[in-house]
Amino acid sequence: MIEHFHSGTIDYDIVIRRGALGCIGKWLNVDRNIMVVADDGIPADYIRRLIAQCPHSRLFTFPQGEKNKNIDNFKAILEKLLEHGFTRKDAVIALGGGVTGDMAGFAASCYMRGIDFYNIPTTLLAQVDSSVGGKTGIDFGGIKNSIGTFHHPKAVIIDPDTLETLDHRLLHEGLAEAIKMAATSDSGLFELIESADDLRGNIDTIIARAVNIKKKVVEEDPDEKGIRKLLNFGHTIGHAIESLSGGELLHGECVAIGMIYMSDGEARERIRRVLTKYGLPTTCNMDTDALLSLIRHDKKREESTVTTVHVEKIGSCSFRKMNLHELGNCLKNKEL
Repeated sequence: MIEHFHSGTIDYDIVIRRGALGCIGKWLNVDRNIMVVADDGIPADYIRRLIAQCPHSRLFTFPQGEKNKNIDNFKAILEKLLEHGFTRKDAVIALGGGVTGDMAGFAASCYMRGIDFYNIPTTLLAQVDSSVGGKTGIDFGGIKNSIGTFHHPKAVIIDPDTLETLDHRLLHEGLAEAIKMAATSDSGLFELIESADDLRGNIDTIIARAVNIKKKVVEEDPDEKGIRKLLNFGHTIGHAIESLSGGELLHGECVAIGMIYMSDGEARERIRRVLTKYGLPTTCNMDTDALLSLIRHDKKREESTVTTVHVEKIGSCSFRKMNLHELGNCLKNKEL
């Protein structure tokens, strides 16, 4: 299937098709210089199959992990683009997960004031969430995604076959982002994830429905001035947990914990049960003051408050402005 993203002057296709990695020329012009960006954890076969279709390609690889989404690797991508004489007519392709897409997209947005960027996500987290929407960036000063731009891809190519090489932990941490979108926007999708006996057997449907939610929200609010903030459910506290974990917890695992703090009543218990079903964490033992120090730098902060997303009924959500004192009480008083 193909979803078409349209918002103002921004138009691109989101392709969801098994086997798509083997025929990318259907959706992008490969007859130009292309920089393929991938981390060293990507299966070599995926890289070979992509490069075989791009006659003028170069490859940039970097060490796997969130800690490597940094200014040094960002700079190295730009240096590689300059070294090989890339122009505004050329392109960058991200092949991998959210870290790769964020950093490659950021480099593409800055090089020559912006060149074409294509995202081929190979993790569930990137397929259902980070590949769509145009957010790019790197971590800086110990703060996640503190430097970045909005730079939408020219196309997103999602091949669910690439998930076959993911272990259960990586698959389930990506599922946390689909659970997030279902909890805020689609009770039917939540019920599907909640009741599924075979996650991999339902994965194509989960991807398609989660992408459709993300697409519609971003189309309405591409610059995150209003409704797009609902996609941050679980992220205000989750990002702080992720920074403090020092890489021990994956992004989706931190979002999972963050959702528990920002939900109530029956919704909270259903979210807790579905997270537990898929082996995702629902508790953490981190210093409240240290978490608040990181939340203070949250990109969604406006003067003394942060707009947080709360779920009391599955399939809907509300926004609340909370100051640091209120967030501190939330961290201290909610019995996880």
